[in-house]
Amino acid sequence: MTKRQLLWARILLAGYLVTVLVLCFANFTSVPEVQKEFLGIPTDKIVHFCMFFPFPCLAFMAFDKHTDSLRSSAFWAVGTFLAGCVIAAATEWGQARLTTWRSGDGTDFIADLAALAVSSLLVFFIDIRKQRRACTKN
Repeated sequence: MTKRQLLWARILLAGYLVTVLVLCFANFTSVPEVQKEFLGIPTDKIVHFCMFFPFPCLAFMAFDKHTDSLRSSAFWAVGTFLAGCVIAAATEWGQARLTTWRSGDGTDFIADLAALAVSSLLVFFIDIRKQRRACTKN
């Protein structure tokens, strides 16, 4: 990645994190109600999944982490997953303790974790594939 691309990736990650904070702490009482479920899954859980899914991908791009082994890829994936878990836990804790219009919900946290796990695994496998391609070119 060029320095310019890296800068834009970091700006994108920062914007993403600000957006997550706004979505987690804003007061949406004046917004019209949406469908309660989609395909039997509560809409709120789908939103949480979609909200946290991009984090590992954006973090990987923002820090231009070029791993060179399976072990370093696994370490990066686990570290990114754990960082996302801290953010997800902090938002749920903050909703429960710092606002009167939002509530912390354990099932929201589980949806966040599911998104982080799927996305972290996806980044891990993409990174492994990139490593294998680099080895075959050399």
